[in-house]
Amino acid sequence: MCGIIGYAGRDEAAPVLLDGLERLEYRGYDSAGLALFDRGGALALVRASGKLAALRGRLLEEMEQGLDAHGTVGLGHTRWATHGAPTEPNAHPHRSMRGTYTVVHNGIIENYAVLRRELEGKGVVFASETDTEVIAQLLEQTDTGSPLETLRKALPRLEGSYALGVLYHTDPETVYCARRQSPLLAAKIETDEGTAGTLLASDAAALLPYSREVYRLEDGELGALRADGMRFYGMDGTEHFLQPMVFSRHVTAADKGGYVHFMRKEIDEQPEALRRTLAPLLQKDGLFLGQGEAALRDPDGIRRVLFLGCGSAYHAGLVGAALMEKLTGIPSAAELASEFRGRKPRLDRHCLAVVISQSGETADTLAALRIAKEQGARVLGVVNVEGSSIAQESGCVIPTQAGLEVAVATTKAYSTQLSVLYALATRLAELRGDAGPGFLREFTQALRRLPGQAAAALHTSEGTVRDWAAECQQAQHTYFLGRQLDYCAAAEAALKLKEISYIHAEAYPAGELKHGTISLIEPGTPVLAVCCQPEVAAKTRSNMEEAHARGAALYCITAEGIPHAALAAERRLVLPGTHALLTASLAALPAQLFAYHCAALKKCDIDQPRSLAKSVTVE
Repeated sequence: MCGIIGYAGRDEAAPVLLDGLERLEYRGYDSAGLALFDRGGALALVRASGKLAALRGRLLEEMEQGLDAHGTVGLGHTRWATHGAPTEPNAHPHRSMRGTYTVVHNGIIENYAVLRRELEGKGVVFASETDTEVIAQLLEQTDTGSPLETLRKALPRLEGSYALGVLYHTDPETVYCARRQSPLLAAKIETDEGTAGTLLASDAAALLPYSREVYRLEDGELGALRADGMRFYGMDGTEHFLQPMVFSRHVTAADKGGYVHFMRKEIDEQPEALRRTLAPLLQKDGLFLGQGEAALRDPDGIRRVLFLGCGSAYHAGLVGAALMEKLTGIPSAAELASEFRGRKPRLDRHCLAVVISQSGETADTLAALRIAKEQGARVLGVVNVEGSSIAQESGCVIPTQAGLEVAVATTKAYSTQLSVLYALATRLAELRGDAGPGFLREFTQALRRLPGQAAAALHTSEGTVRDWAAECQQAQHTYFLGRQLDYCAAAEAALKLKEISYIHAEAYPAGELKHGTISLIEPGTPVLAVCCQPEVAAKTRSNMEEAHARGAALYCITAEGIPHAALAAERRLVLPGTHALLTASLAALPAQLFAYHCAALKKCDIDQPRSLAKSVTVE
């Protein structure tokens, strides 16, 4: 969610920090700020509510009024509001009352209210409503004259999660840092003359333009970054020597490539993302999951499969669970990671937990992963970010090769998650002998054709879906229907629409429509049905007729081979023919376009919808 960038080097810090914040914009934020030491060692602090343009404008205004912002050490932050409204006083960085410590923070301090009352009792005056300011004030009250020693004394008092960047008023050459349960990375800027600077960030996207080697702090580690290098320590003061993660390629500044919005570009990138993801899995002799094969050893010992995720990742899990149970007969279910962690699940070594996350840092999903591991389950990660916490802690991972996804509402990450889950279920069915060679050949060939079919579906859907959006953009409520895999697709379609167009949208298993929800259908209410499963198409059509009889404006995404004459919807979109078990992938594409065009017609902020964040690192 929030973004951290820190820099200690030879060049001016402000441009480096602003560049880093731009690369973190996709995570979602509602205010931003910079703190840096000027050439005389004094701290310059600039903050603004709103987007980075507001921060840049404020910085220029203050420099015109005499602010010295030409130092070479500093911190930047983009904030997604949790404690306190998205106002300038609540924006990071936060300074302690006497200016001893300046702090940026990702995460949640759960006992901040108790600490705040304690500090106020000692005469501390707070300037914000945030939990983060408590950290700055606590450090000042605990100050020993050594920032690292102060951090070691103060941090154990914090309950919750944090990634911290810290500046100390008498040490203008160093950025200090600490981490617990919230990602924090560092990198060195190397030149022919040696180290020219160091960087701190909450996301590798801000570091990779400078270095392919990234150092990941572990829980409980502290660090000190200077222009000539960086050092890391445990909470007991012992020095730690971290091994870098080497990334396969640089991530350059995100480029819209001529598109108006990143989301539209990323929708069109899905066929190629599917090809990249499936290529290493579809070997000449059949499926092979690479590192993921380790999770499938002793396949007959797997007696339960859980798919854990949040948001779109959970919807991908719904598809995975339905497919897994159909192909293998193993009892399978998708669970919301945020709910899973709140109850007392009973798992054992016979359970395979498939943990799904685009960012690899989703807090609830990471917590669910840890519960699964503690209880002895096999854990398999499906993530898009190499080196992320979930990738590191899963033990084995099948990566999605979606590439950088900038728009908050996921498109290509979701599609590639589905493709991995198709391969996983099929491979396990093969290893267990649950599927015959004829089916395996047929389904594998269908997977090979999927990227091309996705390209065709995007091409043929555009005009029809744009017309649908023109009819529905002013709707107050919309309903999405489907059965079995079609319901999974409907759930993701509804989420996309409400995420970016702010139209209220709900998805229901079609058979549940008459159990209450049908009372909300009025003349003109848009109802979009997904009807691609031949086994249940007739029943879905009956539910569509029920909605139509009550005046619904009925739309239908269907597939070749479903008898169109029996469909109640006058407005139909027919997807290219594919295996029935893969239709959720193709149905997602017009649904994404529908949401996009509704939002565009309403002039919504499509890439960064209000109140949403790309990487949900808080609970």
